[in-house]
Amino acid sequence: MPLEPERLDRFARNIILPEIGGAGQAALAGAHIALIGLGGIGSPALQYLAAAGIGRLTLVDDGDVELSNLQRQTLYTQRDIGHAKPVAARRWLANFDSHIEVEIRDRRIHAGNAAGLVEGAMVVLDGTDNFATRLAISDACVAMHVPLLSAAIGRFQGQVAAFAGHRPDSPCYRCYVGDAFDSDDCDTCAEDGMLGAMAGWAGSFAAMQALRIVLQGKSTFGTPQWGRLHLLDGLAPSMRTLTIAKDPHCRACGNPASSAAE
Repeated sequence: MPLEPERLDRFARNIILPEIGGAGQAALAGAHIALIGLGGIGSPALQYLAAAGIGRLTLVDDGDVELSNLQRQTLYTQRDIGHAKPVAARRWLANFDSHIEVEIRDRRIHAGNAAGLVEGAMVVLDGTDNFATRLAISDACVAMHVPLLSAAIGRFQGQVAAFAGHRPDSPCYRCYVGDAFDSDDCDTCAEDGMLGAMAGWAGSFAAMQALRIVLQGKSTFGTPQWGRLHLLDGLAPSMRTLTIAKDPHCRACGNPASSAAE
């Protein structure tokens, strides 16, 4: 689908990059990303995905904007306090780029509704803050054959990884953390603290990795890096990368026949 002259001008700095080009920009315009969690990670991720030219966004969060959010959630202002985050995010997008199609879901995601919330997305970017929700999203992505870009932060650390557990050679998020975390127990930034710029680093890096997934086969902007966990250290500062193996016994993406045989 050719881009209108106005869109060509807006995204000229993307298009002149050989690694993206016109075909890549057209692919971004036709992409649908579901962003789950509009907090410290979701805020900068949303802004950079919108700035990159993603054509359709589904925004999922059940929280309201609070004063304490403004230290790291760059999407919001004081005027948004008390308003639902998806509503405030949609308002920001309308002011930023009216071409973007936006659907909001102001509800808490759980195992019972996760599949319906990720269905139809080309990529799901998970920026939620507890293991139970992350695992519900991951399991739904495996079941619906949707790639997952998972990001998390705490204090001065962050981690970002791409999962495609529906593929026979790729792990899912449950392969990484196991079954022991199927609960809402999780340390929070209110208890442990968090540097706002650390959330920005993790969120913007997650957005860039999501773009890699969208552009696979459409441009030369790297590979999705399935199963590669990037660990961000804001104190050092440094970044290192680990490879996550697929768990053949994983209840979400493992091989049932293999497990039964044993």
